[in-house]
Amino acid sequence: MNPDELKSIIEGALFAAGRALSIEQIQALFDEAHRPDAGSIKSLLDALYADYADRGVELRQVASGWRFQVRHDVGPWVSKLWDERPQRYSRALLETLALIAYRQPITRSEIEDIRGVSVSTAIVKTLLEREWVRVAGHKEVPGRPALFATTRHFLDDFNLKSLADLPALASIRDLAEIAADLEAAAHE
Repeated sequence: MNPDELKSIIEGALFAAGRALSIEQIQALFDEAHRPDAGSIKSLLDALYADYADRGVELRQVASGWRFQVRHDVGPWVSKLWDERPQRYSRALLETLALIAYRQPITRSEIEDIRGVSVSTAIVKTLLEREWVRVAGHKEVPGRPALFATTRHFLDDFNLKSLADLPALASIRDLAEIAADLEAAAHE
């Protein structure tokens, strides 16, 4: 199979998947006799990335792999295609998520100590339901409280390849600014 055919197959698969695909998942589309190596797929993904550089959609690498998505700058127009409004999250939820992202693994009581207020069960439930956080274990103290950490789904939803892509804490003035940045990323 020539590179142009492979590139077309990869492009079609990424559009049809509706989610990020890893290089391994892309390789699995091909039978063993015609399976391209990871380096070839990466080169074709780089070529597709360049092809879409000035378009309304972009090829984006996130934690789970590669996906096509609407460019941030055309999002306001595209969002008018849906009647529903983007979900709004409370400042308390976003602050809690930010603390988990930056201080993980962290217990609920540690979050409460930092924020100075209690964390409602509804906030924890929402973060777990959205699959943005998970219970990563239990702290070895009396009561064995749950330790919370972010998930790959969190990274994907916030357009991050890894936690290293989070803004540096030194560049952020306060928790409210972190929460605002996270909310803006959730709507991209």
